[in-house]
Amino acid sequence: MRIVLGVGGGIAAYKVASLLRLFTEAGHDVTVIPTEAATRFVGVATWEALSGHPVSNSVFDDVHTVNHVRLGHEAELIVVAPATADLLARAATGQANDLLSNTLLMAGDCPVLMAPAMHTEMWQHPATQANVETLRSRGVTVLEPASGRLTGSDSGPGRLPEPEAIFEAALALAGAPAVPNSPDVPAPDAVPSSPAPGRPLAGLTVTISAGGTREPLDPVRFLGNRSSGKQGVALASAARDAGARVRLLAAHMDVPPPAGVDVIRVETALELRKAALHAAADSDVIIMAAAVADFRPADVAGTKIKKRDDVADPVITLVRNPDILRELVEVRDAASRTQLIVGFAAETGDADGDVLDYADAKLRRKACDLLVVNHVGQDKVFGEDTNSVVILSRTGSEPQEASGSKSDVAAAVIDRISAELSRVVPPA
Repeated sequence: MRIVLGVGGGIAAYKVASLLRLFTEAGHDVTVIPTEAATRFVGVATWEALSGHPVSNSVFDDVHTVNHVRLGHEAELIVVAPATADLLARAATGQANDLLSNTLLMAGDCPVLMAPAMHTEMWQHPATQANVETLRSRGVTVLEPASGRLTGSDSGPGRLPEPEAIFEAALALAGAPAVPNSPDVPAPDAVPSSPAPGRPLAGLTVTISAGGTREPLDPVRFLGNRSSGKQGVALASAARDAGARVRLLAAHMDVPPPAGVDVIRVETALELRKAALHAAADSDVIIMAAAVADFRPADVAGTKIKKRDDVADPVITLVRNPDILRELVEVRDAASRTQLIVGFAAETGDADGDVLDYADAKLRRKACDLLVVNHVGQDKVFGEDTNSVVILSRTGSEPQEASGSKSDVAAAVIDRISAELSRVVPPA
């Protein structure tokens, strides 16, 4: 595979030499395009020695080959690491003031992955976040940075993901094996048109919600729930490994999102609704695994609610949040869209019925295709590393049980989704 490896001007550039070696040792043809600032950290000689190709960052070198057009046209994958705040901004605004930015503009349908690295304040700045959202809306995969030690004594989100994680995410995005044309992998002209074994969701877009929504009471307080996001993150990893392009709608989570997925941050149920309805337009599968608040405060105080002896205790009036899952089904059906929708239900039993009684009723109300049911309670599901679920189908097929680690449960859910898709979508 022909890969363009763009290198931004950050201290993390030294790690990208290891990423380059992973690509070349896997048999890929890599052209490195460092920015001028990147060569202050790692010299051109290093990139040329490791890639086996001449290296330049100027559109005026080798003009007869029209490099600024040719490299983008010929690339089958473009990876940018580290993607600095400056580089993200220039890519988002379509600037073309060096060879790398020109190549990004000429990428066409080529998959592009950017691995950010910068200080926490730069990553979290509204301008950077807006640029990231712009790039993701155009189909660019922007990884979440890792958290850890940064330059100097700083620590926090903004660290470049490890080269192995970027390598795996990049090849997953391109649908390429780690070792091309090995005995177990057919040559390019022999690749079957149907999804390869182990990648049953190849070519599909899967949107997954994860974590717990938070409904503000005032500037410092909110109504929330115990969801950690672990199950949703495990589902995102499993769908990515099955070959899908994954979009993660991330509410509050105690764990970082996986590499190789697009992340859209939300906080409230209303924000999640807006993001889910927008994402549904091009999704083949939607998995609503987030713990969405059923209610929100009718009024949000503009200042912190004070506890004072001379004022009566506050009364919080709640209003219903929209039923996002049911709305997604209604929108799909109204548009006659072929789309598999999966809901999650966290249930408890009571004197009027057990968990499955309530789950069956919920499945009928929501009308989704599959419903994954958790029995929740103290020390059950929320925040734990293990899970036990029952998968119910709208078709009335026999309930399916799955248990073990949340990764095990995620794999079972993705396998069931793949089976459901194979029944309604004929192989190409």
